[in-house]
Amino acid sequence: MDDRLNSPRFPRSSAYHPEWLLAGVSGGANPLWMTEWLCEALDLRAGMRVLDLGCGRAVSSIFLRREFGVQVWAADLWFSPSENLRRVQDAGVGDGVFPIRCDARALPFAADFFDAIVSIDSFVYYGTDDLYLGSLARFVKPGGLVAIAGAGLVREIDGPLPDHLRGWWTPDLWCLHSAAWWRRHWERTGILDIQSADTLPDGWQLWRDWHEVVAPENAAEIGALEEDRGRYLGYVRAVGRRRADVPLEEPIVSIPANYERRPFLRDSG
Repeated sequence: MDDRLNSPRFPRSSAYHPEWLLAGVSGGANPLWMTEWLCEALDLRAGMRVLDLGCGRAVSSIFLRREFGVQVWAADLWFSPSENLRRVQDAGVGDGVFPIRCDARALPFAADFFDAIVSIDSFVYYGTDDLYLGSLARFVKPGGLVAIAGAGLVREIDGPLPDHLRGWWTPDLWCLHSAAWWRRHWERTGILDIQSADTLPDGWQLWRDWHEVVAPENAAEIGALEEDRGRYLGYVRAVGRRRADVPLEEPIVSIPANYERRPFLRDSG
């Protein structure tokens, strides 16, 4: 028996073979653990339409379909929808997972189409934009859910970068934030009622355990996690429900041309 990634904390995820999971790696967090943890805070029911935004190789999408019977649109910009379709079909969920290539900032869906939007270890790359939630929330029904989970911070780094993180930290990692930050970021828009925003207990250990299996050569990241021991690094999730009383406008995608010639300089006659 291959016991890698077998965790009593995640019984649903532990049913999946580690070789299948490792073949579908697309990011820095275990997509099954993150999806299972996120779904503990969701009320998913069979037949719901779910957008899995930034799905990578669609491992999380397959999990959502198999475990909860929802219909999943597996959306990603970088990973091939053709490859994802083969993975989906081999997993026996081709009737309910629909891979698509699209940019998170230019989604091709109708307003109010989804019952829930989830994002696993991806949202930090585009969702920190102050205007993004207003654009995204149009695609979920009033009363529907927007939910994220992935790598983040236990608390914000408000001063200089701690010395023990310097050997691993790169400028792009400033996109990582705490659960409290995400709560404030969403709450102040008035678009969502925040259902939860929290940190996974001992998340740093799970982060380390995942990397020791999937990227044991990544000594810098593993070492940073060992030294940090949950002071700053961990896993965060946030769940909000779209408020029905807050109107969301369609984005402006073009301005009508209405150029008319006028005098250019005051002394031009």
